[in-house]
Amino acid sequence: MRQKIREIFGKTGTVLTGYPMVLLMAFLGAVSLMCFADGNYSANENYFVFIRFSLVACLGISLMFALKMLSERIGKGLLIEIAGVIFLIFFYFLLPDEEKHFGERYAFLIIPTFILSHLLVSFIAFIGAKKELNFWQYNKNLFISTFLTAVFTGVLTGGVELAILAVDKLFDFNLDDRYYTETFYLLSIFGSCFIFLLFNEKGLKHLEKDGNYPLILKFFTQYILIPLLLIYAVILYFYSAKILINWELPRGWVSYLILAYSVVGILALLLVHPLKEGSTRSWVKIFSKIFYFTLLPLIILLFTAIFTRILEYGYTEPRYFVLLLALWLTSVVLYFIFVKNSTIKFVPVSLFAFGMFSLVFPFLNAFSVAKRSQKTELKNVLVSNNLLKNGTIDFGKKVSDTVADEVSDKFGFLAERQEKKVLLNFLTTADQKAIAESLNDLNSSGVQYSLRNRFKNVEQTKKTDSHRVEIVSVNKFQNISDYDYVSRISSFYDKGITVNNDVFSIKNRNGVQNPFLEITLNGTEKWDVSEFIIQTAEKYQDKTGRFEVPEISTEGELGDYSVKIIFENIAVEEMTSKRIYFNDGYVLLRKNSKK
Repeated sequence: MRQKIREIFGKTGTVLTGYPMVLLMAFLGAVSLMCFADGNYSANENYFVFIRFSLVACLGISLMFALKMLSERIGKGLLIEIAGVIFLIFFYFLLPDEEKHFGERYAFLIIPTFILSHLLVSFIAFIGAKKELNFWQYNKNLFISTFLTAVFTGVLTGGVELAILAVDKLFDFNLDDRYYTETFYLLSIFGSCFIFLLFNEKGLKHLEKDGNYPLILKFFTQYILIPLLLIYAVILYFYSAKILINWELPRGWVSYLILAYSVVGILALLLVHPLKEGSTRSWVKIFSKIFYFTLLPLIILLFTAIFTRILEYGYTEPRYFVLLLALWLTSVVLYFIFVKNSTIKFVPVSLFAFGMFSLVFPFLNAFSVAKRSQKTELKNVLVSNNLLKNGTIDFGKKVSDTVADEVSDKFGFLAERQEKKVLLNFLTTADQKAIAESLNDLNSSGVQYSLRNRFKNVEQTKKTDSHRVEIVSVNKFQNISDYDYVSRISSFYDKGITVNNDVFSIKNRNGVQNPFLEITLNGTEKWDVSEFIIQTAEKYQDKTGRFEVPEISTEGELGDYSVKIIFENIAVEEMTSKRIYFNDGYVLLRKNSKK
């Protein structure tokens, strides 16, 4: 037992001294998310900073591990780690300061960067090295360690969470839910990182050392992965034949299926790389020889599907990345077909190069191409539908709902990408004021919604079984001169509000066919506002669209108080059933003098 304990502590000490920066990144990432989950923060504090910091710290885990592998190969560990920290600081300031600005465009920066950092782990220690088998052994060991880490972490996290639950329920501790969340973050990030490093505590020399091919990996690849890929290849070829027979354009999603088949197929070939010349099943040898040739006609289908979408709607970041993956796949296929002394290192290195190009290359990176393309597409839509009058959009012109939706979608897309100046050039002064707030906040959905509602004469061409009408109060400033108190409706929901030792509370049932809103005084006297909401909605039940009214309000008496409720909006939505919604609003109170 003592021997085992000394061995465990010895491995722990080796991990702590061998991978300090990797563990530091994991610890900072876990703690940042735990702080965010804490929940005890002021409304004035911007706790999005913890999400921002955790993203950078989690990126630092894979980056620092890659740099550690490089330093074990060439030395200069301190200098390399300093360079890594500088990059992480730079990446931190690329992210937005506020959550409301954290749109989808940042996902197209963060996700590729995370992928590139993991690709870096796979090859950075083997740049210039010629021993391909060592490269394969290194990545095989990392692959197995990752799988085992996922299993160990899942068991550990689930076990600890159940232990906390058992103690909580058996001893009536009534623990806050955040303890479960914080435990999950700590174990899933820091715990998983520590377990992974325990599997790899001996470093690069141990990872690249020759070893036996794992039987389970051999079984999985030969009997499960490759047969499944052959089935998908047959499906894709039959679909290609169907396209040629019917002479029709391929469906957009087929590009994702081809890419999935290609990437998983390449992964399968990498997994069986040392076995290609050994005594393996015949279909493994056949698959290894013909796989890249089977991709050639599928690549033609892939490019046809991609350019069908791009030529019709222009580039966006997802379409750019799909096209880039198609180009990368083409380069891999041509490389392994025509280069005799090919190396499997080409796969991760080439993908890393394409990924870096998509993020940092001037003028041709994903973000620049998408913005230029959508600007051009927006102008083409406006010109082709004669919607421009003196250079600005004529919202009074009759237009189909398809065109109105397309224009508003492109406005939302460009608004989120901070193309405010370009968009304002298409709007009159009045229209600029109408969408100014959402445009200043870089709120793409708000800009999209506001602009769509500016079109006054929209012809419905889309088939739909639902319709929506919204009644909106134009008056954003409330006159409270005749009242003593004012508060938001939502402020009453939890425990109510006390005024002059009187307690007001509101019961609410929203988003149903018969909504319910009742305000109560001291738990006894009640005023039901539900009928007013329903009657207001019924006035517009046969209409569709957005209707502006001066004010949506009703007044009543409750005990010694006069009460006025002002709604911001009321909406009716009919799909399979009718639903009535109301947003937040205001409650105004006046204490009446006793007679």
